[in-house]
Amino acid sequence: MGLGLDNRVAIVTGAGSGIGCATAVRLAEYGAKVCAVDIDAAAAAKTGKLLSSQGKECKAIAADISTGEDTERMVQEALESFHQIDILINNAGVAGRSAPLWEQTDEDWAQIIGVNLTGVFYCCRAVLPHMRERGQGRIVNVASIAGKEGNPLAVPYSTTKAAVIGLTKAVAKEVTDRNIRINAVAPAVIQTKILEQVSQEHLDYMVSRIPMGRVGQPEEVAAVIHFLVSDDSSFVTGQCYDVSGGRATY
Repeated sequence: MGLGLDNRVAIVTGAGSGIGCATAVRLAEYGAKVCAVDIDAAAAAKTGKLLSSQGKECKAIAADISTGEDTERMVQEALESFHQIDILINNAGVAGRSAPLWEQTDEDWAQIIGVNLTGVFYCCRAVLPHMRERGQGRIVNVASIAGKEGNPLAVPYSTTKAAVIGLTKAVAKEVTDRNIRINAVAPAVIQTKILEQVSQEHLDYMVSRIPMGRVGQPEEVAAVIHFLVSDDSSFVTGQCYDVSGGRATY
């Protein structure tokens, strides 16, 4: 039991910035070898260099997790580098445009579904055969408080995050007999680049719903993710942990 992650290999998607970068740093600090994955090759490389400068083992991988082919390649690269995958953090996501449903285009909908939901499906599908064969694994999917409560002007985003929570709970029940635990986290507003994609009106609305009266920090989410992949959470699976400053209490 404990928080140590020595001799474990973690894939973190969307690791180029924000929650993904903070999570990669946190897991590496506790002993994990990290595959820093991002659609932006330069961003992935930046996180890789950061960890390497701290004496940590890290492989930077550029991949578009909205395509099954790229996701399979990502997993193969991770296995070629470290020969095992113990942890998967499905963090990559996009916010999309702030607009009412009737102004959302087919392209808006397809992009968010492709990254936020289908990407999680592809990544889980790609790593689970390996984890099942080894008889161990930990997966954390980054959802959102919007998936529980629904945010106006963010119907596609809210929909995908609700679906990620449902996916988490369903697939967790399929693999618990193989010592694989799958959970989700539901952050409220976190200080990341994704906020650049939303309007000030939408941001003000979201912050107004948080009793603590502030946005969260990526490191605060990373700490909860770390707990969920550690041995200290040995009796936790199929759950969604809020990191919301008190916004949701259920």
